[in-house]
Amino acid sequence: MSMENIVEIRDLAFSYGANEIFRNVNLAIPRGKVVGIMGASGCGKTTLMRLIGGQLRPSRGQVKVMGQVVHELSRERLFQLRRKIGMQFQQGGLFSHLSVFENIAFQMREKTNLPEDMINDLVLMKLNAVGLRGAAGLMPAELSGGMSRRVGLARAIALDPMLIMYDEPFAGLDPISCNVIGNLIRRLNDALGVTSIVVSYDAQEALKVVDYVYFISDGEIVAEGSTADVKASQDPFVHQFIGGEPDGPVPFHYPSDPYEADLELAAPRG
Repeated sequence: MSMENIVEIRDLAFSYGANEIFRNVNLAIPRGKVVGIMGASGCGKTTLMRLIGGQLRPSRGQVKVMGQVVHELSRERLFQLRRKIGMQFQQGGLFSHLSVFENIAFQMREKTNLPEDMINDLVLMKLNAVGLRGAAGLMPAELSGGMSRRVGLARAIALDPMLIMYDEPFAGLDPISCNVIGNLIRRLNDALGVTSIVVSYDAQEALKVVDYVYFISDGEIVAEGSTADVKASQDPFVHQFIGGEPDGPVPFHYPSDPYEADLELAAPRG
């Protein structure tokens, strides 16, 4: 594995039973970069993150994270690896019965032996980084969607990870919140010297943030490139995805028999 890459995936195949998700995926995530994984809903973006995190095992191929083949690790070594990975969940994933402060402090207490005064300082530092130090005493139900994502981001960086994964960070947010979250992803990645994976179907927002992007369709990487290359691409899939066009390589209609044949079958016989 190249020391320049924090994640390397080679010849990856994965299925849920008879439902094939990936048949041949190859990609690399360079250290210090923000890399986008894009594709239509249901293409396997979240499944890819679960394979990287070791929640799932590949049917074939290899997933390496920080030089280690994830599915070959013992339970203890897998947990050690996960401590170096931060995760922002699509819906925030906050504990509803804990305050914002306690949500951030939770894993510090669970996974470290730090004294409470240091945990207090660290929590406030992480919340300050996302602009929510003043919201430390609020409960998750009192947060807006954008604030909840920002608290989720503060929790993702709580233990100073080497890799942060974002699952649809822009979904369901208004334009201002999208811009705030995008700027935070970029700023924190560069300031902390981490590597970020942004999984999204929102091409317009994601392309403002990422350095490089992979497009997934039909179980494979169908296109890839730098942000500038992707924006100028004439590849039919990339063009359709970025432009949000209803028809192209990704069809509008689900596969079916000809419409006329269905009408004939439904017609009354007299």
